[in-house]
Amino acid sequence: MNFDSLQLKTFAVVVETGNYGRAAKLLNVSRGAVSQRIISLEDKFGTRLLIRKSMTPTHAGERLLEHIQKQKLLEADTLERMKPCAGSRVRVGIAVNADSLATWFGPVACAIAKENVALELIVDDQDHTLSVLARGEAMGCISTARAAPPGFVAEPIGAMEYQCVATPPFVEANFAHGLNLGDVLAAPAVLFNRKDALHAKFLEQVLGFPVTGYATHHFPSPEALLMAICMGVGYGLVPALQVEPLIHSGDLVVLAPYSKLAVSLYWHHWKSALPAARAISDAILREARRILTQPCLRREPG
Repeated sequence: MNFDSLQLKTFAVVVETGNYGRAAKLLNVSRGAVSQRIISLEDKFGTRLLIRKSMTPTHAGERLLEHIQKQKLLEADTLERMKPCAGSRVRVGIAVNADSLATWFGPVACAIAKENVALELIVDDQDHTLSVLARGEAMGCISTARAAPPGFVAEPIGAMEYQCVATPPFVEANFAHGLNLGDVLAAPAVLFNRKDALHAKFLEQVLGFPVTGYATHHFPSPEALLMAICMGVGYGLVPALQVEPLIHSGDLVVLAPYSKLAVSLYWHHWKSALPAARAISDAILREARRILTQPCLRREPG
């Protein structure tokens, strides 16, 4: 079966924009032409590639997007070998959780961006980045999921450790007797967003049972969350890599010194990858395993 490059490009743009009209503007064609290319592509494969209601790829569409991304990397690699410094940059999408980006992942992302790529970092909660990979929007992702989707492999990269902290005045006013259920229900907690499950996991780890019904503030960036805690807005979980200097200076107090929350992370990437993609994976693995807490490492099957 021969692949039609225009149809493949159209499919990728439709998924990226989530809309036929926006895709048509980017491709400089009519909306009808976009629709017809998608229909023709589906007829060629004999299956649905796009869920029209949500404009997201089906399982078959996800596999096709994976092929499209690999093809772009292959073309870029070939061009670089034939004509170095030609200036052509292929888009590389990586899904990463905000805490990793704010701590250890930033430097390696900058190193990747200096290569012959156009890097797009797609930020989401570490429990939700895998869906970005499954939709074909990224060549790899940082995730808490141990099992890899079909066609991918999950490499354990280490654990991100979190400390529960607050300012000394906040602790004195709200947790004079330590972390107990009554004070936990009364004191406001600072979370990343509504999808943030770390605080609930931490409370269950410390108290021994699930806790609900406590007040929460949402500050959806690692920097804003830490600022809110430092300003006495509430208490919350912050990566140890980010907060240790403030603990040492006495600006923040650890509420449960012997109850760090460790979140195991995995790098999901293509099982069979081109040299450029393998180089990206190797750079991420090296940096993660240098910085993160390292339990016994083992590869999870795809």
